[in-house]
Amino acid sequence: MDEHHFLLLCCPAQGHINPTLHLAKLLLRLGVRVTFATFVSGLRRIATLPTIPGLHFASFSDGNDDGNNSQLLHGRDEARRPPEPLQLALKPIQRARSLSTQSATVIAVYHRFLKAHDGLFNTELGNSLNISLELPGLPPLKYEDLPSILLPTSPHASVVPSFQEHIQNLEQDPNHCVLINTFDALEEDVIKALGDFMNVVAIGPLMEHDSSISCDLFERSKDYLPWLNSKPDGSVIYVSFGSLAVLQKKKMEEIFHGLMESRRPFLWVIRSIESELEEKMNSSLSEEQGLIVQWCSQVEVLCHQAVGCFLTHCGWNSTMESLVAGVPVVACPQFSDQTTNAKLVEVWGTGVKARANEEGVVEREEIKKCLEMVMEGGEKGDEMRRNANKWKGLAVESMEYGSSGKTNLKHFVESLEVRTH
Repeated sequence: MDEHHFLLLCCPAQGHINPTLHLAKLLLRLGVRVTFATFVSGLRRIATLPTIPGLHFASFSDGNDDGNNSQLLHGRDEARRPPEPLQLALKPIQRARSLSTQSATVIAVYHRFLKAHDGLFNTELGNSLNISLELPGLPPLKYEDLPSILLPTSPHASVVPSFQEHIQNLEQDPNHCVLINTFDALEEDVIKALGDFMNVVAIGPLMEHDSSISCDLFERSKDYLPWLNSKPDGSVIYVSFGSLAVLQKKKMEEIFHGLMESRRPFLWVIRSIESELEEKMNSSLSEEQGLIVQWCSQVEVLCHQAVGCFLTHCGWNSTMESLVAGVPVVACPQFSDQTTNAKLVEVWGTGVKARANEEGVVEREEIKKCLEMVMEGGEKGDEMRRNANKWKGLAVESMEYGSSGKTNLKHFVESLEVRTH
């Protein structure tokens, strides 16, 4: 297979970089050449590049090498296509393939809404508050379970045409293929059903048990591990809403008060916060009860024995990492696929979704109630922990040599034709 050379083009976002790096590592083990490429600004932001023998790094310009993407994003909304430098970079590639950092379920929802014939997007049924979407192996998905960009109230509607074009290209091109960061046991029925419309391959979970090959776009705080080490097993609530979401002040206040009223130690990752609110929180927070940090290694924290619950936005990476670590979750989805992932968490029985009020704010009483449900030793909490351990076993099994995911990736590589001259 040494004739193959994979160029992995990666969006410089935290949720894309680590799965792509792990894919690079798996491909290298199969004996192919691999180059990881991202925007110039993105490569500069990676604090420390991981050492993976044989992996080469490259960068290309997106026209905003200073890292200011506001103008770029505006241009992309108008053109509904990737930046021109990226289009040019793809021209010499023999065959382009996609890596999905979202679930097979979400891809199936996008397909049902955005496919060329009888897609539901912008139809009376698709916009109905009473919609009940049925997918194989899942209970009906309601309006609030759908990816937010598909809803008529979405502020991100401008990205829908590019999603639609991508889905329809997948339908029409028999040679195209989507590699999905999921595993067969987790979404088996949906993966099989998608196979009737497009070529999808489950190769996940794309992560390690530790943070050995992960990298960060933000500098890790230094004090969270000693703090975690000082806590009893299963006692800590870990709180993170990812690298993109910036919570409104009211939402942060309600989460903080819910955590404080739970009377359990918590570790909260907050990248950006108003100074006034930060002062207020720090003044009422003892180091014994809680620690607020700007960034940490999420895999490292979730796999720590002190962590007993994950209060999360339910991004797909975070959802997969919670499964591999066997940590039950309280889901507080914000946008995009997070709403669908929160539904999946309930379907798998590994957590509970916190319900927001009419203003989209999860109130402190709801936060406290959900945390108590997960952390206390009642029937529901015990069942969530049993389910979390069950899925942990299946996820870890899917990461081992000879698993279906590793076999799927090997067959994918073997199926590629090498261009000859």
